[in-house]
Amino acid sequence: MAKKSSIEKNKRRAALVKRYAAKREALLAIANDEALPIEERFEARLKLAELPRNSSPTRIRNRCEVTGRPRAYYRKLRMSRIALRELGSQGLIPGLVKSSW
Repeated sequence: MAKKSSIEKNKRRAALVKRYAAKREALLAIANDEALPIEERFEARLKLAELPRNSSPTRIRNRCEVTGRPRAYYRKLRMSRIALRELGSQGLIPGLVKSSW
């Protein structure tokens, strides 16, 4: 099990990303538009830099839904390899058969 503080910090980041998504997208569209004058694009970059760092989607860490483990994460199942193995052994994941011999 991961530290509770790490899990909560990641949840706060996800909330910030959601809150600032529209504003960030609009500023990025202005900043990357080659047709606009350079001063306007630069202003958009400055406004983008003023937004909270944790509002960037790249700051979110993929974590296991079951244990909060940040490594060995399967995106499709949203869990780590260890949680997948345990739940698969118990027969709780449909279609997954863990072989043993």
